[in-house]
Amino acid sequence: MTISHFVKLFLFLAICSLFQCSEEIPNGGLLLPDGFKATIMVDSIKERVRHMAVTDDGILYGKLRESHDNAVIAIRDTDNDGSADEIEKFGGYGSKQHWSYSTAMRIYNGYIYFSSELVVYRYKLKPGSMLPDGDLEVVLTDDHEHGRHEHIGKPLAFDNKGYMYVPFGAPSNSCQDPKRTPGAPGLDPCPQLENHGGVWRFDANKLGQTQKDGVRYASGIRSVVAMDWNPVDENLYIVMHGRDDLLRLFPDRFTPWESALLPSEEFMRVTEGANFGWPYCYYDQIKGKKVLAPEYGGDGDIIGRCDQFEDPIVGFPGHWAPNDLVFYKGGQFPDRYKEGAFIAFHGSTNRGPYPQSGYIVGFVPFKDGKPSGDWEVFADGFAGVDPIESVNDALLRPMGIAFDKEGAMYISDSVKGRIWKITFNGDKNNFGKDQLAAMEKRKAATHIRTPDKINDNLAKDAASVGEAVYYTYCVNCHQKDGGGATGRFPPLINTDWVNGDKQRLINVILEGMEGAIQINGETYNGVMPQHGFLKDTDIANVLTYIRTNFGNKASAIEASEVAKQRAILEKLKTEKVLETEK
Repeated sequence: MTISHFVKLFLFLAICSLFQCSEEIPNGGLLLPDGFKATIMVDSIKERVRHMAVTDDGILYGKLRESHDNAVIAIRDTDNDGSADEIEKFGGYGSKQHWSYSTAMRIYNGYIYFSSELVVYRYKLKPGSMLPDGDLEVVLTDDHEHGRHEHIGKPLAFDNKGYMYVPFGAPSNSCQDPKRTPGAPGLDPCPQLENHGGVWRFDANKLGQTQKDGVRYASGIRSVVAMDWNPVDENLYIVMHGRDDLLRLFPDRFTPWESALLPSEEFMRVTEGANFGWPYCYYDQIKGKKVLAPEYGGDGDIIGRCDQFEDPIVGFPGHWAPNDLVFYKGGQFPDRYKEGAFIAFHGSTNRGPYPQSGYIVGFVPFKDGKPSGDWEVFADGFAGVDPIESVNDALLRPMGIAFDKEGAMYISDSVKGRIWKITFNGDKNNFGKDQLAAMEKRKAATHIRTPDKINDNLAKDAASVGEAVYYTYCVNCHQKDGGGATGRFPPLINTDWVNGDKQRLINVILEGMEGAIQINGETYNGVMPQHGFLKDTDIANVLTYIRTNFGNKASAIEASEVAKQRAILEKLKTEKVLETEK
């Protein structure tokens, strides 16, 4: 595809996003191998669909993100033209869903299983009906104490022996103490591994379970959203979200470029008893080896204890956010896709000061239960813009993958609430090198290729010290445009947190903040790390920068104001220690 073609497609997508002319978008707006066709099945689902599954009679079920009254959407294409003809929503669970972070939709043994952040539910399917038969049942509840748990999703996988697999994500980035504090060491041994940072196996048919009813199946796994059972070799597979903040936490050991690319999103073959080394180690896909994490003395090269842990089968670039994994068992696609793994990469938010990356559906060919080739770009064009300087620039982001009985593919989007149906209409006997070579060229796009250390650095032209500090420490979360990321990182635009009380703003930088806050009607539940390690002048400069950019017109902050507030906080801490000692 030429640059001019890409620009035209981007403009077409932008116009259609306003007027919902979805049926007119060429090939559903996606870039696919020649012979594949994408049709927009349904567009602009208000609540947005995360993960999906399809019954044998062709009903597509999707897990809705932003709804307590309707947790599930059911969609049917009665005339098989690729567009939805019937839509039903059902399954509210009220306040049991905390943060709209649903990460599962699977069909097993006549039930649809899905999850909120802390609970796995199921409904009995009624053949031929879009609505389930019977009441909502609770299969598993995460009964741990949860404040702001960073990796709380509950994706699901089922084997052929009646077991259900559920990860319990690690409640930190790297088991630091204090958490996310620059230079702070990691706890050793990490106590979080007792009940988190791994996958547990449960009875798939038993209701009312908690973690103690399961068996720890594997450990050393930080955060999981993409997970599937491979029926060919009868093993569990995971694509893990790697850790973050190499630059912010250890600026003396890692460059901005290294922090943007590392560590790998690890594609793991998970056997019983396996340990993949979190938090002590991470996989460096550039060096092709697992190295010691800086919290445990690593510098990017030291291997140390990491030779005793499992390596991934594929190391993808860092921060691509693998959010679904499904093995292809159908016959609709060319034979080379049979048994292979499709992975939805939701795309990065924290690659600053370099452009964001990912936003594709990738494919890894398998043969006899093992990868048989390098990873490929199967579907691209979701973002509609390249480079992607801020996550909010992306028009669409792939989230979930599902296949029907014949092998047609469905992909969901988390931004506009779109679902595509993808079929193969070409010649299966002549599908091969030419079609794959055309998609291989997509790897040269800015949002896929390895960025140039100098030319792709968005901070190279920073006009002030404050802007340079922003690109180094703030842009990963709050983005180049100050717009943040939905539900995770709050925006810096038109908010009293930025434009209001100076003292409160300085305190947030010095001490950090954790927990839910509301900004302009939207709830953000994240962790703002403390940045008290910065000099008073750097803090004053970066706060002045954000208060006078992104449409903000607040007054500057002086280094003397930061120093004064730092002294007040230090005094309070000292008084608290003295009071405790009494």
